[in-house]
Amino acid sequence: MLARLPRVTDENVLVGFDTADDAGVYRLTPECALVQTVDFFTPIVDDPHTYGAIAAANALSDVYAMGGEAVLALNICAFPGSLPLEVTQAILRGGADKVAEAGAVLAGGHTIEGPEPVYGLAVMGLVHPQRVLTKAGARPGDALVLTKPLGVGLVTTALKGQAADPAHVAATVASMARLNRAAARIAQEVRVNACTDITGFSLLGHGYEMAEKSGVRLRLHLDRLPFLPGAQRYAAESLFPGGSCRNRDAYAPHITFARHIEDETRMLLFTPETSGGLLLSVPADRLEDLLARFAAVNELAWLVGEAIEGRGIEVVG
Repeated sequence: MLARLPRVTDENVLVGFDTADDAGVYRLTPECALVQTVDFFTPIVDDPHTYGAIAAANALSDVYAMGGEAVLALNICAFPGSLPLEVTQAILRGGADKVAEAGAVLAGGHTIEGPEPVYGLAVMGLVHPQRVLTKAGARPGDALVLTKPLGVGLVTTALKGQAADPAHVAATVASMARLNRAAARIAQEVRVNACTDITGFSLLGHGYEMAEKSGVRLRLHLDRLPFLPGAQRYAAESLFPGGSCRNRDAYAPHITFARHIEDETRMLLFTPETSGGLLLSVPADRLEDLLARFAAVNELAWLVGEAIEGRGIEVVG
């Protein structure tokens, strides 16, 4: 879709659309750069306030993935005219509460009428031009750290089919609503080499983008990957969303799996995430410091693999 758009030639554009990164970055001064992103989607849960909060957390995450701090947000909305006013108010309140939690300001937005609810944010953040995190900095020998468990797409698909355990839904909602702000701050403090957030293209899709842009191969250890409660059960029941197949078709040529890894587990790793965690590529000599900082503030982090020489991704047992 982007192939025929003109290439960016402005020297102040530090990150544009041609690098597969999570947001655009524009240098304002030698000390300050603007991080700009936009994200929105249809309801993923039934409760309108929770939907708004998750959509906002998901949009904010793109700023964190670039190493920035969110400062300003605008609502993007499409609501059916028949939707009760209290429902639209609850969605907007959920988003506003999450923006406030991020320490940013919600300053308006734009609304149209549409056939189904759509909500999200355009978010502006700030970062030092020399501290921008991208997908392209991973180096052989780096450790790979993930900050949220996987399986959102499976649990929410089970929820839509009325087949989800309420306890599994609660854990998934809590994970999606949690901001990546603290994780991004730690990544900046430790000075990781590369970062991306795990969303619609799945762990393997976004991981491949990091591998391809960095010119390395990522080795992921299946036995180290964290999963949300119920995710593996729903995978065994083949409750995959359509996005799992699209991700597999797009990225499978670049992924190798150990022979013993079953098909449903492979599909789980291709399944889209919503408001997922950060995948960090950190120099090995800074790994202990990074994990200690996560533990000190009760933030989750799992060592899930390493970057090595080569291309693509390999998933081992």
